[in-house]
Amino acid sequence: MDVLNLVVPAVLTPTCDRAPVEQAVAEGIAARFDPEMFLWINFRRPDGGVRVWYAWTAGGEPLGDRVDQLATAAGLDAADWLHVSDLHQQTSTRGRVETWAYALRPVLADVQAGVRSPEERREGVRRVLRRAQEITGQEPRTLTPRWLGFGPVLTARKH
Repeated sequence: MDVLNLVVPAVLTPTCDRAPVEQAVAEGIAARFDPEMFLWINFRRPDGGVRVWYAWTAGGEPLGDRVDQLATAAGLDAADWLHVSDLHQQTSTRGRVETWAYALRPVLADVQAGVRSPEERREGVRRVLRRAQEITGQEPRTLTPRWLGFGPVLTARKH
């Protein structure tokens, strides 16, 4: 029996939805990193905006959630997240795509060791929130925002 293999050309349809392309790019970026990483991928737009994607390499999702559980249980906040993340951030840029990569084992070690933000940075976060209040007229819910997260449970949270 002869089998006839037909190759049907793909039908390309114009779309304004950048999500499939950005997702493919994010997956390609993640494939180049070691296991147990959290990736914050910024797609810079020509209009000055940014679209953010999060990605985790093998083992990164449960480890990121574990870091977040320990951090929130210890009362760490956004200033602490900024400080700890700065200690471990590796930045790479290709065109309009900027990637911030975080090896989660060293982040976990810092959280377990109780590393906290210096008071100057903590005051800087409060200063930014006060300035936003002046500009928008909206009072912030708190001057001590929550830990931002390295795992999918916290990063997916909308508020």
